Amino acid sequence: MRHFFGLLLGALVAAALLLGGGWASQEAVRGAAQSVDPAKDTRMLIALGVMAVVGLLLGLVLVGRVSPLAAFVPSMALLAWTVVYVLDVSRAASLVPTGPAVQAELLQAGRGMLTLLSTGVYGLLGVALFLPVLMPSRWAGPVRDEEEEYEESFGY
Repeated sequence: MRHFFGLLLGALVAAALLLGGGWASQEAVRGAAQSVDPAKDTRMLIALGVMAVVGLLLGLVLVGRVSPLAAFVPSMALLAWTVVYVLDVSRAASLVPTGPAVQAELLQAGRGMLTLLSTGVYGLLGVALFLPVLMPSRWAGPVRDEEEEYEESFGY
């Protein structure tokens, strides 16, 4: 059951890294280009908050005692997209939500995703998220005491 919840958490982490991280990075680039004071611009404060929440979620998945699927799902998404980018830039760029029918915030997140993809941040995060998957202790369940399990089965 913990691997099922790890799979769901992995999908949530992937969405947070892609959408939240993309939007926040694009907002930070806008603020830096316009020399915006973060203390006076609420969008910059929200972007910094989103970055903090995404970083916290990423940290919890990396070091927390959760199923390794929570790190494996986003790592494969990020690494696969990075490999597609290395092999064919136009195909990787076509996976980003763009066009006139896309909402402005989602379009901004798409531009941020392209920035993070082209600078190699997604490749770096993909490798970092893949390392906990290689640890055998993450795949094992919690250690149970055999004597306690025996007593519970007979009602003692």
